[in-house]
Amino acid sequence: MITASFRLEGDRIVGFTVKGHSGLAEEGSDVLCAAVTSAVRLTECTVNDVLGLEASVKVKEKDASITLRLPGGLGQTNESTCQALLTGLMVYFTQLHEEYPEHILVVEEE
Repeated sequence: MITASFRLEGDRIVGFTVKGHSGLAEEGSDVLCAAVTSAVRLTECTVNDVLGLEASVKVKEKDASITLRLPGGLGQTNESTCQALLTGLMVYFTQLHEEYPEHILVVEEE
């Protein structure tokens, strides 16, 4: 199962960790894993490469996980953009959970 954990500080999403495999299909043929990986990579590239924010990203191949944490002190525009991006990611993963409830779980952590 894939677990997508979103870290909250009050109303602010400060990051996420996505780990595991969906088990929906064989590795390399799993459309759910591909969808999740693509969304995570798009989010990381947008935050770091497009916005240039240098969010902390940790990848652990051992447990198939990636963690992203936003830096503090973002200006109003970057903060708003990041919150929209991370909220969109959480909504997308929630929709995937509704379609594949036994293969992906979305949690919020404070």
